Amino acid sequence: MKRKVISCVCFVMALLLAFPVCAEAESDSGELPVTVNAKAAVLMDVSTGKVLAAANENEKLYPASVTKIMPLLLIMEAIDAGVLSLSDEVVASATAASKGGSQIWLKEGETMTVDELLRATAIYSANDACSALGEHLAGSEEAFVDMLNKRAKELGMNNTHFDNCTGLDDTTTTHLTTAYDVAIMSAELLKHELIQRYTTVWMDSLRNGATQLVNTNKLVRFYDGATGLKTGTTAKAGCCVSASAMRDGTHLVAVIMGSPTSNDRFNGAKALLNWGFANYETVTPTVDKSLIVPIGVIGGIQESFTPVVPELRPILLKKGDFERLEQNVDLAADVAAPVETGQRVGTIKFILDGETVGEYPLTAPHAVEELTIFEVLRRFLCSFECLIKDES
Repeated sequence: MKRKVISCVCFVMALLLAFPVCAEAESDSGELPVTVNAKAAVLMDVSTGKVLAAANENEKLYPASVTKIMPLLLIMEAIDAGVLSLSDEVVASATAASKGGSQIWLKEGETMTVDELLRATAIYSANDACSALGEHLAGSEEAFVDMLNKRAKELGMNNTHFDNCTGLDDTTTTHLTTAYDVAIMSAELLKHELIQRYTTVWMDSLRNGATQLVNTNKLVRFYDGATGLKTGTTAKAGCCVSASAMRDGTHLVAVIMGSPTSNDRFNGAKALLNWGFANYETVTPTVDKSLIVPIGVIGGIQESFTPVVPELRPILLKKGDFERLEQNVDLAADVAAPVETGQRVGTIKFILDGETVGEYPLTAPHAVEELTIFEVLRRFLCSFECLIKDES
């Protein structure tokens, strides 16, 4: 009888180890948990980087082709910096052409533009196209991988190490990242609006229609507001996705890693995104102008000025919290001349339940020069002349 009980326990333990557990991702307040069938999950607000829901977000896992978010980021940054242009021609090397997995079957010496290779990488997750782009930018695959790891450190992706730019993990055990780190690089990539020209495309083609490209991210076709971003699947990684979407100014990214099936990853991402859009909103606060009073200038040719209120950035709030926002204005009573244009003279904060959710500088609208002895004398003479005129 004891042997039967022990056998049953062993069998159950084996099942638990064989499949990923259902990660319960909860909001920061512990409300409205969302269950996803994955090893790790994160929901992040793109504009602020705030984590809205997470489970096992710092566990190191294989990312598969979700890796390509970082190469795409470096390519976007190079384009913005003028180092690359979409029309640049890239010649495929033997190394790039030899990549396995998903590919567009580049041939050694074949020429494609940066735009074409971006389409192949972002839409179809082509390993050869991604490698060709990396070699073109950095000079070699090894140098490009070094760039990926350096940029990851700069972004604070402290639990990430890239061995390659594709996510192929059949020969590596150290190509690892976390759901949280994937969310960080996803949010950074989405700052470049150009990327959505590629990540939102469902179907495209290359080589005059001979090579068909179908997006591996089904949410691009079926999820309202989808902006991308990248899927990944290998035996080690399982099914992964970094799925982003924007609705009514709120831009969210849901990262799912280690799902047992493709449907599990997409269902998990949709559940997180749906919960996020249902419970949060992006709003632009308004300033009570009566709180912005003039500031005196000590020893200046102008006695006072009214600070400038900057254009306020939108902030993410739970729905219903906007009406409860409090404003706190901290202004200097006066400042000493000279005053520079744009000089910070105070701060306006928006506070919710004692926590600062938005902070903006208040600045001088123009320069105020220091009052000189000559200006004092000039003013005295003007006053004296006016006094004589009044008496006459």
